[in-house]
Amino acid sequence: MSEQAIRTREQHCLFDTAQGACGIAWSDRGITRMQLPERTRARTAGRLGKRPDSRPSAKPPPQIARTLASLQRYFEGEPVDFSGVALDLEQVGAFHRAIYDAARALGWGETATYGELAQRVGSPGAARAVGQAMGMNPVPIIIPCHRVLAAGRKIGGFSAHGGVVTKQRLLALEGVHLGGMPLLPGL
Repeated sequence: MSEQAIRTREQHCLFDTAQGACGIAWSDRGITRMQLPERTRARTAGRLGKRPDSRPSAKPPPQIARTLASLQRYFEGEPVDFSGVALDLEQVGAFHRAIYDAARALGWGETATYGELAQRVGSPGAARAVGQAMGMNPVPIIIPCHRVLAAGRKIGGFSAHGGVVTKQRLLALEGVHLGGMPLLPGL
C-alpha cells in the first residue's frame, strides 16, 4: 500500500450529544466529514460508515476527541468557535473551499446570505453556486452552513436530515429567530 493511501485512510466514530448521536470522520490531516443526527443511532452510523475506505475507531486521537467535546458543548447551547479545527478538504475544489472558509468566519449567532458570501469571495452573482456548495458541505456545524440564509434573510434550504427544520433548530440554538419562527426543541 502506498504512503498516500495509508495517509488518507479515514476513520470514524459516533458520539452522543444533547440532540442525538452524531458522527465524525477524520484522516491524519483533519476532519473529513460530520454526520448530524438522523432518526436513529443506527441510521446515523449507517450513513457515516458508507465509505469503503473508512473504518470505525473506538478511540479518536486527542485532537478529534477535543473537537467531539466542543461539538457536545455546542449542542448543549454553549457558544463554541470551531474556526481553528483542522479539516481535510483535499477532495473539495478551490471555489467551495473559499466559500467554506468564508462560512467558517461567521461566528455564533451570526448569519449571512448566499449572495453576501459570494461577494466575500469575490464572486458577486454566484449566490446559487454558494447554495450548491453549502448543500455539499461535508462538515456541518464546523463549517456552519446553517448560518447561511437565502435572500431577504429567509431560511433557505438545508441538506442534512430534517431539512430546514433542522436548520431552524440550529439557528434557534444560537439565538437566531427568523420571521417569528418558534423555537423548536431537539433536532
